[in-house]
Amino acid sequence: MEAIKDKTAYLWEGDDPSEAKASTYGDLYRQVNAFAAALKKKGGQKGDRVIIYLPMIIELPVAMLACARIGAIHSVVFGGFSAEAIANRIQDCGARVVITSDGGFRSGKPVALKKTWMRR
Repeated sequence: MEAIKDKTAYLWEGDDPSEAKASTYGDLYRQVNAFAAALKKKGGQKGDRVIIYLPMIIELPVAMLACARIGAIHSVVFGGFSAEAIANRIQDCGARVVITSDGGFRSGKPVALKKTWMRR
């Protein structure tokens, strides 16, 4: 019998079907714990509000679960929003932390997330 930690937790597929990755519950557990530890090391704590501004990458659900692990409240912001819309969401919720990446791809086209967010 296959142990739960070895079963597939989720499948991720990028814009290109050759970009696919399966993550087991064991992998997910390790990734979430590592991300939660990094959040705590940077000062994140229970009750903090966190904005997650990431493309549709495998780290997105990891970031969400890491926030839940430390008791932080997260809000996922769509990558197509303008710098002003992102800034409004950060200010409205009083976010102490923003999780983002330099960029990603949407429909095969590059999207500069960090550059957009930093324009505010």
